[in-house]
Amino acid sequence: MTGTGAVVCAITGDLDLDGLGAVRPLLEQAVRSGANRLVIDLTGLGFCDSSGLNLLLAARLDAEKAGLGVRLAAPTQQLLRLLEITGADTVFTVDPTVDAALTAP
Repeated sequence: MTGTGAVVCAITGDLDLDGLGAVRPLLEQAVRSGANRLVIDLTGLGFCDSSGLNLLLAARLDAEKAGLGVRLAAPTQQLLRLLEITGADTVFTVDPTVDAALTAP
């Protein structure tokens, strides 16, 4: 947890069906951390498919149930396009950097 009360969960590599198993428990642990905000750091993301997007959407719902705000930080152009195409860009707050996500009101 950071000094701002947020927890940062960094996702690296591909967020697809093969990569979900490693990421899901990290997001679940982050939601249970007692933080006030979940920042998902996508700086190292290579690719995200629909299964990865579904995981992000589920994590957002779980976090909101637990009272955490959720912000996506530094998403790739590919992920931004996926969010736009699916309409998920309307449910996520997106920041250009992790620092911006941590300092946003």
